[in-house]
Amino acid sequence: MFSASDVKELREKTGAGMMDCKKALDACEGNMEKAVDWLREKGIAKAAKKESRIAAEGITEVAENGNEAVLLEVNCETDFVTKNEKFTNLVSEIRDALVSSDCKTMEEANEVKLSDGKTIAERIIEATATIGEKISFRRFERITKSDDEVFGIYSHMGGKITAVVTLKGSNKDVARDVAMQVCAMSPIAVNRDNVPTEMVEHEKEVILAEIKNDPKNESKSEEILDKMATGRLSKFFKENCLVEQDFIKDSSMTVAKYAEANGCEVLSMVRFAVGEGIEKRQENFADEVAAQINAAN
Repeated sequence: MFSASDVKELREKTGAGMMDCKKALDACEGNMEKAVDWLREKGIAKAAKKESRIAAEGITEVAENGNEAVLLEVNCETDFVTKNEKFTNLVSEIRDALVSSDCKTMEEANEVKLSDGKTIAERIIEATATIGEKISFRRFERITKSDDEVFGIYSHMGGKITAVVTLKGSNKDVARDVAMQVCAMSPIAVNRDNVPTEMVEHEKEVILAEIKNDPKNESKSEEILDKMATGRLSKFFKENCLVEQDFIKDSSMTVAKYAEANGCEVLSMVRFAVGEGIEKRQENFADEVAAQINAAN
């Protein structure tokens, strides 16, 4: 009905993916023009052209369902779109569908169906075409707890940062305070045991090199220098381990002491900040305006 060269031609015409081109040609019985229209109607061709753009803005959302909670991040290109009702409704739909499903991976999540019967992946493509910016369902995490544990949830800056913590105990106010701490202070891990070994080793190497480069320590033995590095490493843990951090509402106690004083224990944390780890394109506004003027002339 159609050949590999037909698929290649359709890809070049629309910028759509190979599998989407095959589906289009199959649905249109090999008719090239109808296949182009098929892809356009589904928003795939238009969306594909935006794949090279950087979607580093967006929002995080979270939902609870009994002993499960789901935290997710959906991205767009500009902060303006995060206020768009179509975008916010899409994020809420994805959130509700995920928390009601049992998906564990992004591959499974993208195949979860929304209320209209379309998958999350399909709706993301549609949204990209409709809204006019690259929309990306970037990540999600499913958190589970037992009946004697409690979730603490805190969202900052309209969903720019969201944290979910799990505490042993039943005090939701304390759990929310701890989630607020995670949002504000961005700890690496709950406690020392959860900090990646390679991170600890790297930090100690840097500290040790700094100590050795100090002329005041030239006469000190390797054993003394190592003890000094270990001592400074404790400061690193205090700054980056949630339970060792000074509690933001009362710096006279650590987060662990605050939780303990209220009959709780911090078990886990998840923190999503929009766009973290994505290299944002640096735009020069004057150059952008000039480019638009040139394009119009």
